[in-house]
Amino acid sequence: MSALVVGGAMIEAVRGDITREPVDAIVNAANSTLLGGGGVDGAIHRAGGPGILSECRALGGCEAGEAKATSGGELRARFVIHTVGPIYRDGRQGEAALLAGCHKRSLEVALELGARSVAFPAISCGVYGYPVHEAAPIAVRAVAEFLRAHSGIELVRFVLYSPEVYREFEHALEMLRPSPGRERS
Repeated sequence: MSALVVGGAMIEAVRGDITREPVDAIVNAANSTLLGGGGVDGAIHRAGGPGILSECRALGGCEAGEAKATSGGELRARFVIHTVGPIYRDGRQGEAALLAGCHKRSLEVALELGARSVAFPAISCGVYGYPVHEAAPIAVRAVAEFLRAHSGIELVRFVLYSPEVYREFEHALEMLRPSPGRERS
C-alpha cells in the first residue's frame, strides 16, 4: 500500500477487488448507458445485484466526464458512483481533461451523498485504452486538487487489480509527495 495525506485526507493505492471495499462509495468505470458491461463495470453489477441495474435504468445514461449515483445494492459500500471515462484516442482529444473531470465530479457526488470514504478503479485503463502510465498521474493529481479545495472526504482509495496498474498509481502518488528540492504539484 502506498499513501499520501492531502488537504487532511488520505489518498491510498492498494491492490484488491473494489467490490469488496468497506467504504461509503465505490466509483464504477461505467459506459454511457450505465447498464453494465465488462471489467470493473460488470464486476460491480454482478456483486451489487439487480437493484443497481434497476436504479441505473432510471438515470437515463451518463456523458463522459460526468457521474451519477445509485445505492450500493448488495455491496459493502452504501453507494455506487457511476462515471464514464474517456475513450483514449491519441491523448490530444481532450482525454486528460475528461479523465480529471470524472474523478472530480465523482468526488462532488460523493460529498453530496455524505460519503467520507471513496474507492476508485483505474478509470478508462481497460477497454477504453487509456495508457495507465498517463492515466495514473492525471487521476491522482485530480483527486489531490479536489481534496485541497474541499473538506468532508477523509479517504480516497485507488483499488487496483493488477500489479502493473498498482505500480503506476503508486508511482503517481510518490510523484506528488513533497520532497526537498521538488515543488508540490
